Amino acid sequence: MDKIVSIIEIPYFKELGLYGIDEDDEMEYILSKVYGFEIRIVGSGILDSSTNKRIYHEYRNGEWYKIEYDTNGNLIYVVDGDGSWVEYDTNGNIIYNERSDGYWVKREYDSDGNEIYYENSNGQIIDNR
Repeated sequence: MDKIVSIIEIPYFKELGLYGIDEDDEMEYILSKVYGFEIRIVGSGILDSSTNKRIYHEYRNGEWYKIEYDTNGNLIYVVDGDGSWVEYDTNGNIIYNERSDGYWVKREYDSDGNEIYYENSNGQIIDNR
């Protein structure tokens, strides 16, 4: 199984199925090694065992997304298999979003959570700072 740990790529569940691994306990062992900490598989997702937060989800067709949190447990980053990704501030506001086609949006917020700056890849800028 250590060989699989060194070569496995996303989408994890689809890949593990190709190796004939379909038991949750075997998958949890392998994916805990991949992540470097203990995980749990719940349905089509992977949870960080220490926080119980979802860190990965995979659909039956192999599409997936990964989630990252800061040390305080705030959602900070989501990326999916088509190359789109979203960054969040500690209040859960989207501060950057980029689609797989290259289109992006950047935002800033004041201390009350009101959007005060907006910019996109088409050159549109709204600055109320």
